[in-house]
Amino acid sequence: MMAGLGDIERRAYPLEVRAKGSHLEGYAATFDTEAKIGRLRERIAGGAFAASLRTGGDILALLDHDPGKVLGRTRSTSLRLAEDSRGLAFELDLPDTQAGRDVRALAERGDLGGMSFGFLAKGDSWQGDLRTLTAVDLKEISVVSAWPAYEGTSVALRSLAASGRERRRRQILLAGRW
Repeated sequence: MMAGLGDIERRAYPLEVRAKGSHLEGYAATFDTEAKIGRLRERIAGGAFAASLRTGGDILALLDHDPGKVLGRTRSTSLRLAEDSRGLAFELDLPDTQAGRDVRALAERGDLGGMSFGFLAKGDSWQGDLRTLTAVDLKEISVVSAWPAYEGTSVALRSLAASGRERRRRQILLAGRW
C-alpha cells in the first residue's frame, strides 16, 4: 500500500503493452469489461477516470505498484494519460534507470504480465453482485512484471480495503444474503 493513500484499491489487466524504444503505450484499464473478483463481479463505466484526469493531479507510473520504482509521472509529462472509447490509454517515456531498463527488456521480449492501476473509488453502483465503478480518483498506474494474481481474468484484486459501508456490503454479498 502506498503511504498516505488510505484505502487504495488495485486492479491488474493482462493487456497488450507495446514498446517502441524507450516508449511504452497501451491501456491501464478498459471499459465495460466484466471481471470476477472473488465472488463479486466488477466493471468500469466509460468516463470513470474523467474527473481525476481533469484535476491535473500528479499520477505516477510505477513498476509493480512499488513507489520506490517510479517510471514516470504526469507532472513531468513523462506519463501521459487519456480516456478514449476503449478505456484509460497511457504513453510512458521510460527512464534510463535499472527499473526502466528492466521494463524495456521485458517489453521487448513480450514478457510483461500486463498493466494495473491504483485508485480510490469516488462513485460506484451495485446491481446484485455486480459493482460498476463510475468515478475513481486515480493515484497510479503500474507495469506488472508477472501475471496478475488471478489468471484467466481481465482484472485481479490487489487490495480491496473499502469504507465501512462497502466492506459491510461485500460481507453480505459473500455470505449470499443478497
